[in-house]
This record gives sequence, C-alpha cells and structure tokens, in this order.
Amino acid sequence: MTVTTPPRVLTIAGSDSGGGAGIQADLKTMLALGVHGMSVIAAVTAQNSIGVQGYWELPPEAVRAQLDSVLGDIGAQAIKTGMLASPVIVETVADVLVGVLADVSAPVVVDPVGVSKHGDSLLAPEAVATMKTRLLPLATVVTPNLWEVEQLTGVKVEDEQGLPRAAAAILELGPAWALIKGGHLPGDPVDLLTNGSEEHYLTADRLDNRHTHGTGCTLASAVASHLALGASMPDAVRRAKDYVTGAIAHGFPLGAGIGPVDHAWPWR
Repeated sequence: MTVTTPPRVLTIAGSDSGGGAGIQADLKTMLALGVHGMSVIAAVTAQNSIGVQGYWELPPEAVRAQLDSVLGDIGAQAIKTGMLASPVIVETVADVLVGVLADVSAPVVVDPVGVSKHGDSLLAPEAVATMKTRLLPLATVVTPNLWEVEQLTGVKVEDEQGLPRAAAAILELGPAWALIKGGHLPGDPVDLLTNGSEEHYLTADRLDNRHTHGTGCTLASAVASHLALGASMPDAVRRAKDYVTGAIAHGFPLGAGIGPVDHAWPWR
C-alpha cells in the first residue's frame, strides 16, 4: 500500500479548554478537510460555553521553540495565526515567519483575534499596534470581523456598503488579501474578499442556530487548509465558507451557554 503524506498546516493560536474554538477548532477543521494539522500554542484559556474566565500567555521562548521545532523539521504548506495575546508573542511569531517566508512560499492566514464570542478580550490593547506593523504585512490574507476591523483601522461598518472601505483600510496595512466578515450586519450574511483589484462578495443564508462558538477560527483554518491543498484564494474562501455554513447548521448545545459549531458535520 502506498502511503501519501497530506499537506501540512500549522496553527499558531490559543487553546480553548471548552474545545469549540482556538487550537482545538483549528485541528478539528484541518482533520475534516484532509490536511495534517500542527500546532504552536501561544496562550492557554480557561473557557467554556459561558465565557472566558482567564487566559495565560506562554513565555515567548516557548512559542519560539515550538515554531522552530515544527518548521525546522516538518515544514508547512500553509500557516494560520489566531489568538496571540500580547505584543511580545506577536513579535516572536513575526520574527520567525520573516525567516521562514524568506525561504518558503507558504500562505499565511491571519485571524486577528481580538475578542471572544462572549465579548471577552483576547488581545492586549498594546498588542494591536504590533500586529498592525509586524504581522499583517506578512499575511497572504487577513480575516477580521467588523469589530476587529474597527480595532485595527478605526473604520466602523454599519451596512454592506461599508465593506469596501473596511477592506481598503485593512489592505493599507500590508496583506495581499482582505476577507471582511460581515456576518454581524443586518440581513443575510455577506463577506467581502478583495486584493484591491478583484472583489468577491460571498453570501450565505442566516441560520437559526445560536450555537456558533468557533466560527472565526474555523473559517480561517479552513481557508488555510484549502490553500495548502492548492486552491486559489477565491476558491479557498468559497470552499471554507461552505464548510463553515454546514458546521453552523449542525452546531449543537454544550453547557449552559453558546455551543460550538460541528466540525465533523460532513461525516455525520
């Protein structure tokens, strides 16, 4: 029997003890989409369906050691970043990625996680400037929600007509593509993917399911997975959205609050 190694995708993010978002959601998504997921844990959260009770970032030397260990031996066809918590962690990740990207052309998907589904802060305010100047210029695509757009650029979006202005502000920070997630706008969800010359509006039905914990992490990881599998950026995002839409449709109750999306829905 011939054994083929699947494409490898690395997530650099925080651990969600409740299993719905963060590293756990990333690895479940990667498994579901047929790539080999690897992880660098940047922070540990105490988190459940009700909210985030606390988080603790890892020492930067531990983050760097994980990065060097995985990338120095195994490598990656795509890299995804999520919760990075503090300026020093953002700087550590950016420093390593600069070296990696000088030798390897791997797409970098940056999910600029600033706040949890429950409204709990996951990025220190002083880390925002570091993310803007050090990490976003390295990104192949950045995937902010509307709150994160405002946090990063000061642009507030209140309707679909504001999405291009938000995307332009994100692109000014240096990434090749911006995926502005408009799911919090009134009406049916619409996202905008653009590189400044192409514009792709991506729509979906609004599903009547409150169990949506982990959608942002899941989408970014799905995009990274499809890029690693060889899809173009527009195709990777479309396929990722299809996967996330199905995961939301099958989201299930867990605990007393907001349950997670179902990462295994294609198998059920």
